[in-house]
Amino acid sequence: MSDISAAEVKALRDRTGAGMMACKKALTEAQGDVEKAVELLRARGEAQAAKRAGNDATEGTVQSYIHAGGKIGSLVEVNCETDFVARNDAFVAFAKDLALHVAAKPEMLAITEDEIPEEDRTREVRIATEQAADRPENVRERIVQGKLDKWLDEVVLMRQEHVKYEGQTIEDLRAKLSSDMGENVVVRRVARFAVGE
Repeated sequence: MSDISAAEVKALRDRTGAGMMACKKALTEAQGDVEKAVELLRARGEAQAAKRAGNDATEGTVQSYIHAGGKIGSLVEVNCETDFVARNDAFVAFAKDLALHVAAKPEMLAITEDEIPEEDRTREVRIATEQAADRPENVRERIVQGKLDKWLDEVVLMRQEHVKYEGQTIEDLRAKLSSDMGENVVVRRVARFAVGE
């Protein structure tokens, strides 16, 4: 498999916390086999998040954000492995920034891509397939995947670009914090409230 898509590289990066180029190289060597690519990254010591992903994250913080005027607000729970990290200024700042983001983005359906209901995903694929029906057959699959990825970027919290940090997704920020802290960091729960909704 010589044609590794950017979406595949990004998914592996999100899962492992390894760099984009390392993920692409591992996927190429593994001929597109994701599990084998994860093993390659772990063997090379490049998969920081994969090593910590199984660790229990039972400590953490709950933070809130109330928008000016008191009409919109949010609550978030972010977990880590130790109380020491839970009290760390950078960890708390991440949770506060996350609460701000959640209040600003009402279109979120799920925290992670795995939590998207299958019927919603199927609907979006069906719509994209219908929209691509008049395109040449050899590019339809890529068009459908591109439209699905764009939709997921809008409705999955971890794939959204942070409202405060241009060019960085919530997952980018979480992975960096996890790497900096040396612990598994998990966005456990989020809730957005708006008066009248």
